[in-house]
Amino acid sequence: MKFAAYLTTVLLAPWIVALSSPAPAERSVSPSGQFLIHGADAARRGAVSALAERTKANVLAVLQRRDQWTVAVVINLQSRAANLPEIPASLLRFSQTGSGLKLQLDLSISREMDLGTVEREILRVILLEMIYRHQTAIASGESSVELPDWLLEGLLELTSNGDHAWLAKVLAVSERITALDQFLCKRPELLDSAGRLLFRAYSFALVQLLIESGDGRARLGHYIDNLAFASNDPMADLQAAFPQLAKNDFEKVWNSKIARLKSPARTERLTFSQTDEKLDALLQARFPSSDGRDKSLSLEDLCQKKLTPSQRLALQKLAQELTLLAASANPVLRPLVEDYQQLVAQLALGKKRALAARLSELENLRTKLSARMSEIDDYMNWFEATQLQTESGLFESVRETATDPAVTIHHRKDAFSNYLDAMESQF
Repeated sequence: MKFAAYLTTVLLAPWIVALSSPAPAERSVSPSGQFLIHGADAARRGAVSALAERTKANVLAVLQRRDQWTVAVVINLQSRAANLPEIPASLLRFSQTGSGLKLQLDLSISREMDLGTVEREILRVILLEMIYRHQTAIASGESSVELPDWLLEGLLELTSNGDHAWLAKVLAVSERITALDQFLCKRPELLDSAGRLLFRAYSFALVQLLIESGDGRARLGHYIDNLAFASNDPMADLQAAFPQLAKNDFEKVWNSKIARLKSPARTERLTFSQTDEKLDALLQARFPSSDGRDKSLSLEDLCQKKLTPSQRLALQKLAQELTLLAASANPVLRPLVEDYQQLVAQLALGKKRALAARLSELENLRTKLSARMSEIDDYMNWFEATQLQTESGLFESVRETATDPAVTIHHRKDAFSNYLDAMESQF
């Protein structure tokens, strides 16, 4: 009996260990084999795999390179814990192990997940693999190089399938062109929404300028490969990587590039009334209902409802249009437009706490601003009509039209118009 019990134990031991061990985490491998995606479900892993491969293919097309990766990238998808809000949405882990370089990107999965942020972080890790794939003398604990923000933003915009005409409109708002050395040192995370939009437009212009120069694509790839050895002077690094542009006065070429992009969409800053009219038109937008049978919903309605994917997409588009409006808005209304943009962006992410009350506050503030500006206009008109000693010349075109015999003036025949005509003939 003892031998039988012993034999049973020996035979069943592997099964007992297998049943007691935790199930291996699910993972997917991208078609190129470079991206190993762990966690979440198969659908989400597949979506991340497709996004990573598409991002890499776009970058390789810009640089005109073949896919020659040597370091695999681990992408770990994990649900965001509600009790740990301080955990970042994305975290890049760069480390040297006994088997070589390890690149791991941790992404928190939630309904508020921003696709643009995920794409930017994937692009970051792709570029880091290019930089370090042939470097074997990386010390343990060494941190990775900080990639230039303009490079990430410019490549993302250049490889996007969208229309770049809106970037020209953003550039056309600002009369002054930011100097290249100043732009290279800007941090987009410290800018407001309109500033970040302008930063992306400048980034697109710079990357496009670099690849359009002589042998630009190859030189841009060489610049990326050597970012680990970059100095603290980004302007000097660019001049060294692109000597053709440096020889022709880099700053002058930069100004010419921005001026060419601005010229088709050159515009003036909007007045208060023009800004208020455009803002009102945007805020009157209607959104599709969840079931498709009910009437369309307003922005106030969406603050109280669970959003559908189509409603989120419409809100993201509205947030971008508000950002464009803020870039050319009257200075008095620009902070208010930016507040509306931030509110719509939060609503698109599903963050609806206190948004209805905030929307009501913005509406009240907008009403007060409009009333005050109307009072100012009335006062300025009264002052010009009664207090100015000299004519301003603002109404000369009206006066010339009224006194020109070649211009036929059609009089209205209503009672009030007849009364005004009679008073004019008396005085």
